Amino acid sequence: MPEKKHKRNSTHHHAVNEKNLLGASLLNLVITIVEIAGGMLSGSLALLSDALHNLSDTFATFIAYLATIIGKREANQKKTFGYKRLEILAALTNAVILIVISVFLMKEAWHRIHNPAPINSIIMLIVGMIGLLANVYAMIILRKDARKSINVKAAYVHLIGDSLSSVVVIVGGVLIRLFNIDWIDPVITVIISIYIIRSGFLILQEAVNILMQSTPDRLDLSAIKKTVEQQKEVLNIHHLHAWMLADQEIHMEAHIELKSDQKLSQVKLIQEEMEKLLRKDFGIRHITLQFEFETGHDPSLIHIKSR
Repeated sequence: MPEKKHKRNSTHHHAVNEKNLLGASLLNLVITIVEIAGGMLSGSLALLSDALHNLSDTFATFIAYLATIIGKREANQKKTFGYKRLEILAALTNAVILIVISVFLMKEAWHRIHNPAPINSIIMLIVGMIGLLANVYAMIILRKDARKSINVKAAYVHLIGDSLSSVVVIVGGVLIRLFNIDWIDPVITVIISIYIIRSGFLILQEAVNILMQSTPDRLDLSAIKKTVEQQKEVLNIHHLHAWMLADQEIHMEAHIELKSDQKLSQVKLIQEEMEKLLRKDFGIRHITLQFEFETGHDPSLIHIKSR
């Protein structure tokens, strides 16, 4: 049933625990230092790539921490919508960092494939296991908050990538130890980088859609039109705009043409009923409605300006 779908899609804003982000940042910094040292001692490009990835995670989670703190500031005359979009900008920055670093590592791996270097597999295994345990613990810390914010989600995806890359590094270390195949190290680097690029692109796409004020995927404008126009006082709804201020906050504005001329007090009652309906069935948090009667405006749901 459509109504049930709308109710499932509705979301509520929950506060993110910024202390978890700070803890994950410090943990990632320790992992980075350990892996850089391990990569230099072992000669493993895969460990160095994982270290660079962890370094980007350190920045990612710390930026997420700062964005969450600053995003709590109240709106003012200069920033009338507040600072919540800062979290989206942070997620965008994190995604770009992921993609750029991964491309660089793939380039280095290509050179290493053609010029294999000896690898100390014991150091590679030990450091890989330390990195895996630390990343899994950081993931546990951020798991709940990743569902509340695209910004934390970006940091969480970083950690998933790190955990998987640590597993691959460990497997690579075992293969190098048992079969002495040093070329597996740059191959692992390429596999890790491809995964990171894919994850970064998905976050980048979501962040850009929010910044471009695209209609949220979970919001069905045709269903909104049908629901609103079923009300007995309404002739049509038009000039509708829906966007997300942040990843969990949907805003909507629209013109509603009434069938008959109404007193302002009566329009107020209609407005309250409409807002209640839109919040309940579609999860729209902030609603601005302009009521009209015989204005002659274009009745199209989406208004396209003529050139």
